[in-house]
Amino acid sequence: MNIGFIGLGSMGAAIVPNLLIAGHAVKVWNRTASKAEALVEKGAILTATPGEAARDADVVFTMVADDKALEGVTFGGDGILANLKKGGIHVSMSTVGVALVERLGIQHAAAHQGFVAAPVFGRPAAAAAGQLFIAAAGAPEALDAVAPLFGLISQKVFAFGDNPVSAALVKLAGNFMIVSVTEQLGEAMALLGKGGVDKAAFLDFMTSTLFNSLIYKNYGALIASQTFEPVGFAAVLGAKDVGLVKAAADGLNVPLPLADLLSDRLARLVAEGGGNLDLTALSKLSVDDAK
Repeated sequence: MNIGFIGLGSMGAAIVPNLLIAGHAVKVWNRTASKAEALVEKGAILTATPGEAARDADVVFTMVADDKALEGVTFGGDGILANLKKGGIHVSMSTVGVALVERLGIQHAAAHQGFVAAPVFGRPAAAAAGQLFIAAAGAPEALDAVAPLFGLISQKVFAFGDNPVSAALVKLAGNFMIVSVTEQLGEAMALLGKGGVDKAAFLDFMTSTLFNSLIYKNYGALIASQTFEPVGFAAVLGAKDVGLVKAAADGLNVPLPLADLLSDRLARLVAEGGGNLDLTALSKLSVDDAK
């Protein structure tokens, strides 16, 4: 296939090589062009605009930081919408608000283009290994068309119907749970540390029994060792996602009191200079408060 890929942060840069290895022609665009150099060496073609990456593409992926970035690469004369051919499919893998996802679905349909929301769960290492989990929603024919590509970058795809907003909500709810677990682990580890208990031994005990899951094992190890770099999921993006969760909840009239707490905690972390650390740096607040 002819593929466009827009957004070469830690996740996008890890996904593209899997598409190239499979023999697909991939045009890439990134706001900072130098981040594409390693991919160009592997066979990707660097373009000057998002529209150029989308032009002649069967499928164009976006993996960008937030709503503003996705709007910037999609709309306007140099954007995806104006340049993607009829029948082409835009696959949004970004974590963005439900209102924008709904708008994208409507406008791509009006342009006779497909649109699939396919946010992912997994860190850059999982992306590089083709082991992401994908929550996907869109028209059945569009999902069928991109299924072979999803197979190259994920270990499993979970379908949530034909409304792309559903996948966006799944991603936001999932990230809300991830941030919640991070805060929970941070508070528990602060308690153990203050009490002189071996945190690694505690983590091994809990993840071998009641909490045997990747999120507790992986995030727990980083929190127990207070290791917040390299960054897999920046705290500032976690703060953005909790804001999107709150906006979605407001739109559906659903109270989320825990989201209010997490929003305050992340705002404090960012204000204290930790926004560019890994999300697990949220645990620093509990440790500092326990001193």
